Amino acid sequence: MNKIEPKNIVVIGGGTGTFVVLKGLKHTPHHLSAIVAMSDSGGSNKRIRDEFGLLPTSDIRQCLVALSNENGEAGLLRKLFMYRFEKGEGISGMTFGNLFMAALADILGSQAEAIRQTASVLRIHGQVIPVTLSDTNLFAEYENGEVLSEEHLIDEPPHDGTVKITNVYLKPAATANPEAVAAIHAADLIVIGPGDLYTSLVPNLLVDGISDAISASRGKKVYVLNLMTKFGQTHNFAASDHLRVIKEFVGNHIDAVIVNSAPLPQAALDVYAKYHEAPVVDNLELTKGTQILREDIAGRRITTKSKSDALVRSLIRHDSAKLARVLMSLL
Repeated sequence: MNKIEPKNIVVIGGGTGTFVVLKGLKHTPHHLSAIVAMSDSGGSNKRIRDEFGLLPTSDIRQCLVALSNENGEAGLLRKLFMYRFEKGEGISGMTFGNLFMAALADILGSQAEAIRQTASVLRIHGQVIPVTLSDTNLFAEYENGEVLSEEHLIDEPPHDGTVKITNVYLKPAATANPEAVAAIHAADLIVIGPGDLYTSLVPNLLVDGISDAISASRGKKVYVLNLMTKFGQTHNFAASDHLRVIKEFVGNHIDAVIVNSAPLPQAALDVYAKYHEAPVVDNLELTKGTQILREDIAGRRITTKSKSDALVRSLIRHDSAKLARVLMSLL
């Protein structure tokens, strides 16, 4: 029997979308690197930034947990890192994992080292890399002239969510983490998404050096399309609109797009409709150099969240195992 030669896979994003991808890929023999956006300012991340003076850790934590060992003591630690406190003045809504990494950063004097040591504690399969170590914030400009300066406000806008975003940028400018650039250059497969377009994916591509590294990499680049539109970000966006935005940053270097072809649970769609969100319409046309893979990759389970979690979360997500199989076919 031929032994599979391990390849280098880089997953770029943040939040639950990247969690789902990593959860499926960690059971493969390949080397995984998760490159994670560092501009989040919502929920417990706002408190981590304001009270501890640290870069946001929630997306880092999710990726660490996704890649962690699920058996024995490591499995118990995995559950502990995802635990969100529901009681306690000042602590309600915080996760144990975020507090653990904040304490470790204080002990070690380095947040980057705290992330590496947390990865060791959780015995992860792969590595989790902050896209930047610069302290920066995401800004969005809208067609009505309004400017929002915090990611959580862009994610859940206080204004009419049908108003389109016309420009996004980081301020101050952020410099790419050299580890992230090195991982991209060494990648055989680069996976972008799924995830909220303007708050999970684009913030990575705005970091100086990241888009250039993706364009220059010899690895195959694949974009995993979201299942649903996002009110306030991608209202009425079809598949081609999502792809257009990604190409604005990486050019015509997307080798494949993965699109869900399966029906989604009606009960979830009814809830999404109340928030003016709907399945992304697949209007992609075959173009030279870009493969379109239409596959059943949607999960059937409706996700619930902790009562103390103040942020809006997706109800339906990609199926980790199904998505991993499609990604493996590209190798």
